[in-house]
Amino acid sequence: MAHPKFESSNLRVHCVRLEPGMEIKSSLLSYAKENNLQAPFIMTCVGSVTKATIRYAAQPTADSTVDLNEKMEICSLVGTLGAGGHLHIVLGREDGSTISGHAIGNLEVFTTAEIVVGECTDLVFNRTFDSRTGFDELDIQKRT
Repeated sequence: MAHPKFESSNLRVHCVRLEPGMEIKSSLLSYAKENNLQAPFIMTCVGSVTKATIRYAAQPTADSTVDLNEKMEICSLVGTLGAGGHLHIVLGREDGSTISGHAIGNLEVFTTAEIVVGECTDLVFNRTFDSRTGFDELDIQKRT
């Protein structure tokens, strides 16, 4: 089933720095709510964490998570923040290897998290249950 294509020609950019001990996902969701961002997404992020809870791809349930407790660099953080958010993260370990997955939460900042958030100012991001995937998926609407 094809979904309608939405184009946005209006972009607003927000720059956020999270400090040591702050939790990244909840902080970003709070920032989006406090600033009434209706179609926010992550443009870029650098920083580090001391712990993270992630879910690897194709796990049997949404509860199949892994808790990481180590100092890691944020190599990538991508996704949308509307309606509870959907974020994926790549973390670099001390030995140079990486680990990645769906960012569930518990992403505690170690030194900093420098994040640039974009917002399509003429759209709204919601999440709607998709019976084919079993998850709430992105539902894009024109802002009225």
